Amino acid sequence: MADQKLFAGHAVKRLRRRASMTQIALADALDISPSYLNLIERNQRPLSAALMLRLAERFDFDPRTLTDDVPGGGIDGLRRRLADPIFADLQIDRTEIEEWLAAAPGGAEAFARLFDRMAEGGTPSKGTGETGPVTLVRKEIERWRNHFADLDAQAEALADELRLGAGDLYGAIAERLRIKHQLAIRILPAEVMPDRLRRLDLHARQLQLSEMLDPASRTFQAAFLLGQIEAREEIEALVGGAGFAERTAERFFRRHLTSYFAAAIMMPYARFLRACEASGYDLFLLQRRFGAGFEQLAHRLTTLQRVGARGLPFFMLRIDRAGQVSKRYAGASGAELAEAEGRCPLWAIHAAFERPGEIRRQLVELESGERWFTLSRTVQGHGFGAGINAMFAIGLGLKANLASPLVDASGLDLESGRAMPIGLGCPACTRSACPQRSSPPRGRTLTFSERERGLSPFEFVTG
Repeated sequence: MADQKLFAGHAVKRLRRRASMTQIALADALDISPSYLNLIERNQRPLSAALMLRLAERFDFDPRTLTDDVPGGGIDGLRRRLADPIFADLQIDRTEIEEWLAAAPGGAEAFARLFDRMAEGGTPSKGTGETGPVTLVRKEIERWRNHFADLDAQAEALADELRLGAGDLYGAIAERLRIKHQLAIRILPAEVMPDRLRRLDLHARQLQLSEMLDPASRTFQAAFLLGQIEAREEIEALVGGAGFAERTAERFFRRHLTSYFAAAIMMPYARFLRACEASGYDLFLLQRRFGAGFEQLAHRLTTLQRVGARGLPFFMLRIDRAGQVSKRYAGASGAELAEAEGRCPLWAIHAAFERPGEIRRQLVELESGERWFTLSRTVQGHGFGAGINAMFAIGLGLKANLASPLVDASGLDLESGRAMPIGLGCPACTRSACPQRSSPPRGRTLTFSERERGLSPFEFVTG
């Protein structure tokens, strides 16, 4: 954490209160002044590395947990929620959010939980405040910014070990499963596995894979099993640390972590980051070099947040033809495009279905003035039989001012060039005179004129 300022006042205050210590007592234990500790707890001073180590020694905890469980997802998380049009007239700025988090972190977390529940169509209740398992797991992934350093390190060491044995990763994984774990891989016809891609038959000591899987997916599924076996301890520690109250969320999170490990074997952190930077994040080249699918590659790009060796902060979104989201990873990007429940039809991710397999690049600008460079492309799903042709669109992007190293951004004026003005879905968008508008924005009064007809059937008060 030496390359970034860590503001963790809420976490320090929680530790102090749990120990029933006054600010004077804790300041004395840390060899700092009470006034300085007060500034730290109010997030007006960052926590230095030396103080972080003293806290860890005093309270016996993992220093990395200081960045966990930031109320409401921190400043970025609260900003995303407060961007809803219902709050537009309040004009809450970043400073106010910082003061809110410092003064009342519990209140900020309560607001975030209630907002999320209402956004999902729920209602306030006297219950525990828990939401569905998918939402709970998403929040846990967001808490880690989709970067699990220990899993990455373990997968990287294993990948290096596998490379020593063979140049073919799939063959090396198959050999390790056979020699070390007495498990063979068998490819079965589609008619034998009509509705399954992978099956572990422990009686036959076989990992059975469908012939419908492409080479990248076969390697991924083999690496997934290897992760289940050899990274079990680390994965279970992360699942246990999440503190889920229901087993469905635990299983969903466990699957995500195992998939993360499998991707990290295929695309080991240091080698992958070097290749990204050397190639200008050339997606086609990276796919070929690491034997990965486009979706696997896009997801991996959202995880490159190792301290001291960070990649560009990408976000990733996967939608179907109806615009429904099945995957979303904001990573460290803080992208409203990834977190918002709605999407703008003017965003090229929707047009990707028109030309399957072709990458569409687009410079977009949100109502806030933020510019994002995005890449969209379809990927084939694994559905087969009964005439089903499953297809999804992947949206990959990052802030425009960070996109200049990308080969796909070459020739674009990222700062002042023409960008497509988009919103976060019609209910959350207050752009007027949009011919593509399908519904009025929330929190705006509709206006009508018997003498005029604008581009949109929904005209509203903009002030």
